[in-house]
Amino acid sequence: MAPAATRSAIFRLINASQHSACPCHGCRSATHNHAHHGALALNQLRKFATPVQTVEKEYAFEVAASNLRFGEGVTREVGMDLKNMKARKVGVFTDPIVAKLEPMRVALESLESQEDLPFEVYDQVLAEPTEESWRKAIAWARQHDFSHFLAVGGGSVIDTAKTANLFTVYKDADLMDFVNAPVGKGLPISQTLRPLIAVPTTAGTGSETTGAAIFDVTSRAFKTGIANRALKPVLGVVDTANTESCPTAVHISAGLDVLFHSLESYTAIPYTERTPRPANPILRPAYQGSNPVADIFSMWALRTTVKYLPRIAKDRGDHEARSQMLLAASFAGIGFGNAGVHLCHGMSYPISGLNKKGPKYKHPGYVVDHPIIPHGISVALSGPAVFQFTAPSSPDRHREALAVFNGVTVTDPSITSIPDSEVGAYLFESIASFLDGLGVPRGLKAVGYNKSDISMLVEGTLPQRRVLDLAPNIGNVAGEDGREHLTRIMEASFEY
Repeated sequence: MAPAATRSAIFRLINASQHSACPCHGCRSATHNHAHHGALALNQLRKFATPVQTVEKEYAFEVAASNLRFGEGVTREVGMDLKNMKARKVGVFTDPIVAKLEPMRVALESLESQEDLPFEVYDQVLAEPTEESWRKAIAWARQHDFSHFLAVGGGSVIDTAKTANLFTVYKDADLMDFVNAPVGKGLPISQTLRPLIAVPTTAGTGSETTGAAIFDVTSRAFKTGIANRALKPVLGVVDTANTESCPTAVHISAGLDVLFHSLESYTAIPYTERTPRPANPILRPAYQGSNPVADIFSMWALRTTVKYLPRIAKDRGDHEARSQMLLAASFAGIGFGNAGVHLCHGMSYPISGLNKKGPKYKHPGYVVDHPIIPHGISVALSGPAVFQFTAPSSPDRHREALAVFNGVTVTDPSITSIPDSEVGAYLFESIASFLDGLGVPRGLKAVGYNKSDISMLVEGTLPQRRVLDLAPNIGNVAGEDGREHLTRIMEASFEY
């Protein structure tokens, strides 16, 4: 027998069924055919107002990803790879913890096994990098003029290596020149960067496949980054032995990043709804909106994560589960690396950034000497509310996600019997239940935030246009900055 519904679940279903006003803009569901007569009438009136220049929508999408090598023990091949690439001098990046672990030992042995392959090691990468930590890494890399780069570690290490690579080539550029607008200048990258090999030691960010790099702008208490295809590694070496030493808490947080990479990219606005159409192909963003190729990778990663992440939470020694999660991380990386993420990630940046000055929450299981809401946790906190909000934009896609969480097919009567207007409420409950099983804090209150902090969290989210512009009901609505929607989502994410 199914468990009794909670009072909050019943309230959400009643609320969903009683609100017939639809926030949908350009619905993708064939069964979702209601007309927006008021909006149509308003658009007719606008024709008689002051003429405005038409902004053309996108008409194409591109697929870019690193080459991937997947297997047990493949880290030992990186020395040969760099020798085959005729590396003159290699810059090796890692962090203080991974520097002492087996993946780094194997990587260094591989480099040392090759004749005439000099390298230098930077082992001071900061978990959850900051502007300051990036500038230090960049300064170190510029001193050496490396021909090639090797990153051994989690997403923080790989992202730092990407940035060091970029500013080794652009020697006179400032960090903010390439940071996503409006926080930075968002300049295009036209020069060829040095080859980078990425060896992930966590199953989460998918950074080994993408051209994205994220850091914390501490002066503004939120995260942002650089997103450009030019940053992507030439090779991702996905070694199933490299997550053996990962603590359970890190496995869970990293796996949550995979979960929401896949969910957000699958439910992002279609690439054909993104504006403006780039005047030059070099200006086409890496985050393009959902598209047929990204969809395949994202949905596979979602199914795999829902199946295997709970197994790792129970037994981090589960070899099959660890292997599948590593593959899921790379698949999700290909998915979101070409489609993009949206609200969960956009909102996570101030949630984690403001923590350092505000709640000072330190997540159990993380051996660090500073407050930290791990990235995957910060993304998950708003997950249930986000997908309740986005569900009306594409009920069919959200229905597919609901089926995955519930462990049934999309044609199961328990799924098909749900009206479009109630899919979001059901998905809220299924995501919340999944997170409960992993021990994720239940909302912003559980990590120390107060209701009075919500306005600050919203203000910290608004500059994240790179991802907000891919959010259904925000990115595809002319003139919509999302403030009111974000406030309601933050409120719904406070406790549940």
